[in-house]
Order: sequence, then structure tokens, then C-alpha cells
Amino acid sequence: MTENDYLTAWGLYAFAALGCLLVWFAMTRWMWRWLREPLRLLMAVLLLSPTIVDPVKTQFAPAVAITALDLVLKVGNNAWRAISDLVMYAMIAFGVYLVIVLIRWPIERAAKARREQKAAAATAAAAEPAEDDEPFGGERYGRPAAPASNLRVEPRL
Repeated sequence: MTENDYLTAWGLYAFAALGCLLVWFAMTRWMWRWLREPLRLLMAVLLLSPTIVDPVKTQFAPAVAITALDLVLKVGNNAWRAISDLVMYAMIAFGVYLVIVLIRWPIERAAKARREQKAAAATAAAAEPAEDDEPFGGERYGRPAAPASNLRVEPRL
């Protein structure tokens, strides 16, 4: 296999893997967020993690493909190396995901509290009666308010 064939094969695999990942995103769209995100991350790790095939030539292949071919055809001893690479990449990805979740969680809680506070203030403002615009009329001073049809404001003595 020449270098050009090798790069072409990886390009086709990357295109197919991204297509599979998009299908997986569509399949998990309905799920609860805290289940959906780890499943999407796991699928990305499974599809996009490489493992070394030939240490002499430094050629890589998808770890899932190497594991499946070695287990189904019972040839080679690359399955354990591929599985260990998958586990290593999954641990790294889930560690980074956990850090991101721990950073995101308090920010989302604060935003939710602000939204609830704003909604409570809007509800309280809507339930509160409107203030009278008359500076010296209305129930506050024991005088009747000016009629709404009167556009002219005259002082009262």
C-alpha cells in the first residue's frame, strides 16, 4: 500500500465515520441529556480512535476494525493492543468530559436561578395593581381621580 492509498483509505474512513456519528446523534436526540452526551462521546471514541498496526512502518488503523477483524478471523495479536487503545482513549475522553461537566454545572444552576428569579419578578409585577399616574388625585389623597377622557390637567385648589 502506497502512502497515497493509505491517506485515501483514511479519508474515506473518516468520511464514513462522521456519517455514522451524525446518524448516532440523530438516534440519540430524544434521550435525556445526561445519558445522551456520554453515549455520543463513547460512539465518537469507538469510531475515531486509531491503533498502530505495524510498528515498523508506523501505520495506523481504526481500533474497532482491528479488534473486530482479529476476533472474527482469529488472526494476529493486535486485538488486545486495539482494546487497550480504545480503553485509554475512552478514559481520557470521559475525564475531559467530566471536567467540562463540573465547570458547566454551577454555571447552568446560576442561570436557572436567574431565570426563575426573573420569572417570579415578572409574575409579581403582573399581579401588582398599576399605580395611579395622577400626582395629587386618586385614593392616596382622598380625592377622586380625573376622568380618563379629560386630556387637560388643571391644578386643584
